[in-house]
Amino acid sequence: MEFLPLAGPATTPARILTVAGSDSGGGAGIQADMRTSALLGVHACVAVTAVTVQNTLGVKSFHEIPAGTVAAQIAAVVSDIGIQAAKTGMLASAEIIAAVAATWQELELTVPLVVDPVSASMHGDALLAASALDALRDKLFPLATLVTPNLHEVRLLVGIDVVDAASQQAAARALHALGPRWALVKGGHLPSAQHSPDLLFDGTDFLEFPGPRVATADDHGAGDTLAAAAAAALAQGFSVPDAVGFAKRWVTECLRAAYPLGHGHGPVSPLFRLGANTS
Repeated sequence: MEFLPLAGPATTPARILTVAGSDSGGGAGIQADMRTSALLGVHACVAVTAVTVQNTLGVKSFHEIPAGTVAAQIAAVVSDIGIQAAKTGMLASAEIIAAVAATWQELELTVPLVVDPVSASMHGDALLAASALDALRDKLFPLATLVTPNLHEVRLLVGIDVVDAASQQAAARALHALGPRWALVKGGHLPSAQHSPDLLFDGTDFLEFPGPRVATADDHGAGDTLAAAAAAALAQGFSVPDAVGFAKRWVTECLRAAYPLGHGHGPVSPLFRLGANTS
């Protein structure tokens, strides 16, 4: 696949900000975002929202960072380093979501914002309090350039079970009505599809991004990796459809390169790029 261009030595690369939780197992969350960013030649700054206690078997517990501290991290990065795009992952509570949205508006940020509305881990462990769903819909989605929920998150957010192409389109329409410029409904777990079709909607047109269904149980961090890759591409000036197409191809290769770890689900891996010819 084609790669994003790497900055030369001693040249400042594009910067993104990831606002998300820390994964102690290293497979998802901020760790996955920074791994993908680095291997795409992008400098990732962070605003940590929560510290999770987890491994490949699941999330045992998590500790929220105070909302004011989350907001202060964002302001510190933006005021000094500057960013060309941002993404959110695990936001943990309505208070944190409100703080992120308010800070975004107070700083008058206009860079692309990718919202990955993380609400549960791949094991079904809750990562977002139920009271925070309204805050996601009402406060953060209207600021988003792109939202990237998985099918479980679609069900929580808009009450639609995506089981086929028609319900995938209905879900995309419902998500877009919440305010983002673009809504992506991922099809990696679509039961009726032989492949993995992702559907992007801008309020007028649907764009489908087909892809192979990679047979692996080691898929921890796939959603984070896709959203981070999209943010990295947007930071480098890609259009939203081109960024989504790039991110889709990137996460497919990361799934192919996934490796076993621990006693549960191993992580998707962008480390394949280390062996790729990038000249």
